[in-house]
Amino acid sequence: MTPFVARRERFDTVGSTNDVVRAWLADATPEVCLAVAGEQTGGRGRDGRRWIAPPGAGLLLSLGFRPTWLAPDHVWRLAAVASLAMADAAECLADLPTGSVQLKWPNDLVILTGAPTDVRKVAGLLGETDGLGTADPRVVIGLGINADWAAGDFPPDLAGSMTSLRAVACGRRIDRESLLVAFLERLESGVTALRAGRFDGDGWAERQSTTGRTIRVERPGRVETVRALGVDPVSGALIVEDTATSGERHVLVGEITHVRFAESIAEPV
Repeated sequence: MTPFVARRERFDTVGSTNDVVRAWLADATPEVCLAVAGEQTGGRGRDGRRWIAPPGAGLLLSLGFRPTWLAPDHVWRLAAVASLAMADAAECLADLPTGSVQLKWPNDLVILTGAPTDVRKVAGLLGETDGLGTADPRVVIGLGINADWAAGDFPPDLAGSMTSLRAVACGRRIDRESLLVAFLERLESGVTALRAGRFDGDGWAERQSTTGRTIRVERPGRVETVRALGVDPVSGALIVEDTATSGERHVLVGEITHVRFAESIAEPV
C-alpha cells in the first residue's frame, strides 16, 4: 500500500514550512508532502499576520497536496478536514471532552476555557493555492498549534486571548510527536473520504464557535456587526443574518480580512 505521506522532513529551525512545501510542489514532489519544524522564523497567518511560538512549544507543520481529484470549488475542504483532524487529535492528547476544541471560521482553532465569552485561540491554519483549475493544482496547508507551551510563559500581550493544550490539560506535558501521529491518522481518514467524494460537513458545522454569536465581519474599508447562523458545507461560506431582508446571506472567505466576536472576547490580532 502506498504510504499516505510521500515525503516528510523535519527542521530544527526554518523560515516558513509553507514556503518549503510550496517549493517541493513546484519541483514535482508528489502528494502528500509534510514539513515539520521546531521553530519558524517567518511563520505567518492570513493577511501576513505573524505566527509566534517559542522553540519546542508548538507543533508547526505544512502539508502539500496535488488535488487533481477534487473540484476547484471544493479545495477549501482540505483545510476543513485538516482542522477537524487536529481538533480531534488535540482533544485526545489533552484528554478533553469531544467538542472542546472548536473551529472559528475561517481558519482558527479555539477552546472555550470558562465563561461563554472566554474563547481562546489554540491554533491557526493558513491555506495557499497555485494553479487551481489547471492540470497541476497545488495546495499548501500550514498549521501551528500551541501544544507544550506552559501558561506562565505566554507573552503578556497575548496571555488573555490564547491558550495551549498543556494549559488546558492542567499543566500536563503534551508530546508533540504523539500529537503529530494522532493528527496524521485522522487526516488520512478525512482525505481518503474526500478522494471518495465524502466530506463530514455536519462535523465541520457542529464545531463552529461562531454559530449563534454576534460577530464583526471586517472587509477592506468596511466593518459590519451581524449574527452568525452557521456555515455552508457546500461552498464553505459563513451564513449570517441579513437584516435588510430578514433572511440570510453567505459570506465567502475571499471577501473578508477578519472575523471577530462582537462580545467582550479578547482576541489576538
